[in-house]
Amino acid sequence: MPFTTIFFDLDGTLYPNGIGLWEEISVRIDEYMHSRLGISEKLIPNLRQKYFLEYGTTLRGLQAKQHVDGQDYLEFVHNIPYEKYLNVDPPLREMLLQLNQKKWVFTNSSEKHARRVLKHLGIEDCFAGILDVVEMDFNNKPDRAVFKKALQISGENQAENCILLDDLPQNLAPARELGFFTVLVGSDEPNESANISIANPNELTKVMPELVE
Repeated sequence: MPFTTIFFDLDGTLYPNGIGLWEEISVRIDEYMHSRLGISEKLIPNLRQKYFLEYGTTLRGLQAKQHVDGQDYLEFVHNIPYEKYLNVDPPLREMLLQLNQKKWVFTNSSEKHARRVLKHLGIEDCFAGILDVVEMDFNNKPDRAVFKKALQISGENQAENCILLDDLPQNLAPARELGFFTVLVGSDEPNESANISIANPNELTKVMPELVE
């Protein structure tokens, strides 16, 4: 059965880790936890790690334990200079335009953040839509229910029709169990959570030429 829908994670997938953008967002998360919630700076690193492991994101942990307003959090942590880190990416745009499948951005972040990223990469018109954490009622990958809701919203009945690209193996694992074809982005080393691994998203059509044939 041919693939009909491709879901792209945003941060660390459509742009690489290590360019400084996520690092600045991470600083803003620490600032939020300290200035808005009064959490000691010494406790924040371990607390963030704990929330990430238990809930998938710091935000979900803060909502569960601190009753944080999700919209307030997202506005605060994404108040950053995107133009400092992102540039138009013509090869990425060319690759995306070669794909005839429906393409969705599927992120644990906010739609506003996603649209800013897509605009600075020059690919904002390449997707059918954005599935963000708000759309998912502030649930997030790797929650299996989130993948099922993504299928529903995108109009897909079968996970087997879909490809998921993500830079985190823990997000790919439940998707693969549900039947998605999973692609780990950021490393070409094999991973048990991924059907294939690629160093960057531009390689997708090279390793899966059937997507454009």
